[in-house]
Amino acid sequence: MPTRSAHTSWHGTLNDGSGRVELTSSGAGAYDVSFPRRAADDAGGVTSPEELIGAAHSSCYAMQLSAVIAEAGGTPVDLDVKADVTLRPDSAGGFHISGIALTVRGTVEGLDADGFLAAAESAKTGCPVSKALTGTTITLDAALA
Repeated sequence: MPTRSAHTSWHGTLNDGSGRVELTSSGAGAYDVSFPRRAADDAGGVTSPEELIGAAHSSCYAMQLSAVIAEAGGTPVDLDVKADVTLRPDSAGGFHISGIALTVRGTVEGLDADGFLAAAESAKTGCPVSKALTGTTITLDAALA
């Protein structure tokens, strides 16, 4: 299996500096990062590690769920997955990701609501990004659309 890479160039101090993260393996884009924007309610057009983790988690989870649904005898038609990643102050100092809330709504053929919920829970634990984030509380809100 391949290794994927990203690169960040940072200039300046934490609060006054800024950087740019580039998705180097795919060449899909480069995005500005800033700690003040990261810690603010309004991202102001600047991405953050938490947003990038949310993108990784939601896309990985959608792929894993589509596989689990098929293994259960269903056919995924549409899966709409959102990952909300929360950054909070850490009592030990600094910050930490306090949780990730996954929300999925699906249109699926061949599975009822209980079957879909079972598949959704299985995908949550089987998703490689979920596995990488062990130690972070991940919640799931899953329902058929």
